[in-house]
Amino acid sequence: MKNGDSQLIQRGKKLSYLLRHDTSYAFDEHGWREVSDLVANHGFTMEELREIVANNNKQRYEFSEDMTRIRARQGHSILVDVELAEAMPPDVLYHGTAKEFTDSIMKRGILKGKRLYVHLSTTIETATKVGQRHGEPVVLAIDAKRMSEDGNKFFLSRNGVWLTEFVDAKYIIGNMSLK
Repeated sequence: MKNGDSQLIQRGKKLSYLLRHDTSYAFDEHGWREVSDLVANHGFTMEELREIVANNNKQRYEFSEDMTRIRARQGHSILVDVELAEAMPPDVLYHGTAKEFTDSIMKRGILKGKRLYVHLSTTIETATKVGQRHGEPVVLAIDAKRMSEDGNKFFLSRNGVWLTEFVDAKYIIGNMSLK
């Protein structure tokens, strides 16, 4: 990795915080933040913001059509409506976590924690990457079809992340330890 890449990753992490968790900023109801604020008060350049948005491997961010505002597509701990579309999930979705959390999850279900939603993926690979960020990875298979049939709502973010408010442990149909 080039030094410039490392710096861009660090700036991307700062942007993630500023767009998802910054309680000192008055976001509009849909989670938009003024680009001018990020430039004037947080040291970003427009070129840098464009590069972060374009090169983020998870496509976490988006600009408004006129490029004057920017927001995270999901993952907020602040209450905003990022205009998620309710959608019918595939039969099975996956949740990546760390092995140390599995006993608690099997008792209490998958909680959203400080975020607005539980994040789920369509592939074991993606869930594994998520789990690795927290420790020894474990991937949980979720019976999304049954959840949906039972009245649980699912939302699909613009970058392909499936979201729901809670996953009861009874919907966990598989546990894959990946060590």
